[in-house]
Amino acid sequence: MRVLGVDPGLTRCGVGVVEGVAGRPLTMLGVGVVRTPADAELGQRLVAVEQGIEQWLDEHRPEFVAVERVFSQHNVRTVMGTAQASAVAMLCAARRGIPVALHTPSEVKAAVTGSGRADKAQVGAMVTRLLRLDAPPKPADAADALALAICHIWRAPAQNRLQQAVALHAAGAPSTSKGRRG
Repeated sequence: MRVLGVDPGLTRCGVGVVEGVAGRPLTMLGVGVVRTPADAELGQRLVAVEQGIEQWLDEHRPEFVAVERVFSQHNVRTVMGTAQASAVAMLCAARRGIPVALHTPSEVKAAVTGSGRADKAQVGAMVTRLLRLDAPPKPADAADALALAICHIWRAPAQNRLQQAVALHAAGAPSTSKGRRG
């Protein structure tokens, strides 16, 4: 499975591509940041984010895109920019028919470090270890993008089984569980 992780942001949008399957060593195929000038007009910044993500999609051809789910912050302006960059990433993937998964920051931290309250340094250290890198990717947005991709690779098999079970149940398929009959 090849996943493009996107840590959305208008000034720095972290991107990272990881390949592998749960339970096996993972491989980093690329990591970086799409940058936009803070003084540029919003529309131009969104176009720059789109162009950067499109380049990553062209170069790495991921099967999935994992984007950090936007969460409430005290700074409304920051959360708006993050949400806008997130929407651009989802649009780029959807335009190509690539499935998108959203993961919360605490879900990603828990998957990579074992604690949903881990700090950026702990996430960077674990990403470095899990991908067998010489040093943590800089800036932290790049490491976060890799963590998103890792989280998706590890969680996708379980999520897919849950979705299939829900779909079967909704379609009225007989249950395969051996529950008691009363």
